[in-house]
Amino acid sequence: MFLNIDQQPQTKLAAKDSQGSELTFGDIVEFSVEVGKLVEARALIFILSENAVGSLCGYIGSIDNKIVPLLLGADLENKLLIQLYNTYLPNYAWIPVSLEKFDSLDYKVLWEQYGYQLIKFGNPPHELYEDLSLLLSTSGSTGSPKLVRHNYSNISSNAKNIAKFFAITPNDRAMATLPLQYTMGLSVVTSYLFAGAAVLLTDLSLMDKKFWQFLKENEATSFSGVPFSYDILQKLRFFKMDLPHLELLNQGGGKLSHQLFEEIAAYAKATNKRFIATYGQTEGTARMSYLPAENACEKIASIGIPIPEGEMFLINAEGHVIEGVNVEGELVYKGPNVTMGYAETLEDLSKGDENFGILRTGDYAFRDQDGFYFILGRKKRFLKIMGNRISLDQIEMLIKNELEIDSMAGGDDKKLVISITYPEKTKEVLALVVERFKIFHRVVEVNVIEEIKRNKSGKIIA
Repeated sequence: MFLNIDQQPQTKLAAKDSQGSELTFGDIVEFSVEVGKLVEARALIFILSENAVGSLCGYIGSIDNKIVPLLLGADLENKLLIQLYNTYLPNYAWIPVSLEKFDSLDYKVLWEQYGYQLIKFGNPPHELYEDLSLLLSTSGSTGSPKLVRHNYSNISSNAKNIAKFFAITPNDRAMATLPLQYTMGLSVVTSYLFAGAAVLLTDLSLMDKKFWQFLKENEATSFSGVPFSYDILQKLRFFKMDLPHLELLNQGGGKLSHQLFEEIAAYAKATNKRFIATYGQTEGTARMSYLPAENACEKIASIGIPIPEGEMFLINAEGHVIEGVNVEGELVYKGPNVTMGYAETLEDLSKGDENFGILRTGDYAFRDQDGFYFILGRKKRFLKIMGNRISLDQIEMLIKNELEIDSMAGGDDKKLVISITYPEKTKEVLALVVERFKIFHRVVEVNVIEEIKRNKSGKIIA
């Protein structure tokens, strides 16, 4: 069975959510059997996902029965959802009973379980590629028709390899706080269940006291977060909390500031916990590299080394492999977790593998003398102003490190535009950027905005 769930002790806890629902491994097996009776293999299903046991069951039951799910947030705006429906014409949907998302369409309710209902549309069967297993939106494009096409080995290999380098045991209990429709959030679930461990699912905010009650009462052993998550933890004085059961801290989804990275690493070392930073993309099924816990204090802000079964290398502008150390180039990843390519139309779902296990990440990086990689910024997020090549990611990180405020950098090759939410910091930001990047102050504009918006995974929405 998918993730070897049928090989685990069937009465053992597999998942629990903050709404009070629980699942054993046996419950998941029974659910999957029932789904197989109701939905034919190779059907396309939309799953409107929450961090709850109903959503988890829908995902596993679909994959296990060769049904192809598109995971979407349950809070997706109705207009965007209908656009996706009209693009891909799903055969089924698995949605929370409380939602009224498809009321403008004709459908039939087939089954209800764990607060979700299975509905069937009248759309005809589709020609889906035989190895197509899962569809996810790319980061920040939840309502976009552009989807990432996964095959079955992408998911299984990544779950196995994450479980290996995290050293997950059946006694672990992972806090699953990131949305399941995001690749990193989903990877937490798959890797822990693969290892026979339990997942603690919640949509509660880190600012909510109930979140911390849920974590403590269930003796969570690991927490996975994006940089924005750790910014919040720092403000909550997390590093002074007494959490004896929490053994592993994991970070992904972008770069931490040097100061915060160093603080987490020092906290983990002082409290005998592990801090493992990871790097990945939806196109690489979540994780492509990791920084071993024993290197966290000495390799501040590094994305580490390739995950098991993976390879990394750098290429120059001509596409040639860079052999030297501390030389900037585009990061390329090779491994069984590289997805098959994109889909933007229903017809694209019949396509085979277009990547052949190799992913040009679009990130610029360098490799140090010990073989550890460091990200410099996105290939698309560079400007060339007055002959200087400037990384927008590095600008945002510089402001975060030096002035401890968030910013959003943009513009074109004629003007660099930086947006912040602190009016009193505009002169400091301007002076810092001009001095550090050696550019004329007239080509830098600092704006004040009310809010820097972020999606649920903590990434800035431009």
